[in-house]
Amino acid sequence: MTLPLSVNLMPKGPVTEVTDLAVLAERLGYRRCWVYDEGLVTRDVYVTLTAIALATEQILLGPGITNPYVRHPGVTAAAVATIDELSGGRAFVGLGAGGGLTLDPLGIDRRRPVVTVGHMVSTLHNLFAGETVDFDGEVFSLKSASLNFGRSNIAVILAGRGPRMVALGGEIADGFNLSYIHKDLLGEHVSTLRSAARRHNRQFLITYSTMLVTSEEEFREARASLSFRLADSPIAVQELIGMTETEANEIREALAEGGTAAAAHLVREEWVTQFTIVGSHKETGAELRDLLARQGIDEFQLPVQRLEGSAALIERTAGMVASS
Repeated sequence: MTLPLSVNLMPKGPVTEVTDLAVLAERLGYRRCWVYDEGLVTRDVYVTLTAIALATEQILLGPGITNPYVRHPGVTAAAVATIDELSGGRAFVGLGAGGGLTLDPLGIDRRRPVVTVGHMVSTLHNLFAGETVDFDGEVFSLKSASLNFGRSNIAVILAGRGPRMVALGGEIADGFNLSYIHKDLLGEHVSTLRSAARRHNRQFLITYSTMLVTSEEEFREARASLSFRLADSPIAVQELIGMTETEANEIREALAEGGTAAAAHLVREEWVTQFTIVGSHKETGAELRDLLARQGIDEFQLPVQRLEGSAALIERTAGMVASS
């Protein structure tokens, strides 16, 4: 049975262990496996995807998410096309602007993120289609660049939390991942994306990702996970939840000094319920199924951010979604 589920694996441990989780997800009916691309924080995304491609047969594979800054988009196109070739046509690209967790340790400045991501989407589509690309940009350029292998319809799925990135995704991408979106804004974002897809008369994949919080331990993990996401959120979202500029700066300083563990206590408890699904196993399962149906979302993407206990989490989530 194929479920409306995908899994996003953070490769913070040995590649063999991450691969085992992907194999488990495929066996349980997950449609898609994303692998976080977090620079120095994790194992290499494409080495990990190669191992998963060799160990699986059906599940779709891609970076979740990569960005235009750490690697040249032409290099990303070649890497994804190679994964696609190796896996028998199962690759996709998850793409966004990148966040502080990835870019800050590398000393990379995220310049003109919406414009730069848009240029990367066009570059990937054109290279996958076998076209020769000339482009002179502020962040990256290509000169008579072409890819002599690849599949023309490799999907490019955007991700982001701001309205400009959502609007861009609806206009030029093949799908969008709504990750840790404030639940009051979710319907508005879905509507924007569906309207754009109808205007362009094309299919469009919408996935939604957040934590399913069913214990005190997971609640603490959610506060840590939200720390860098809230610090990177648009000003309008910070204003919606009542986050002050002082609070945002305190979170950023804590992240720089000690990572998410040091910043978790700065995330207010009430913010957790606004961005994640909280309750018992039965309650979270019911809310998740209702949300997918009511908002017309195609897939729920389960974020798996540590290896310990992750197999049980993947199994439990499959059960939640399959239950009627």
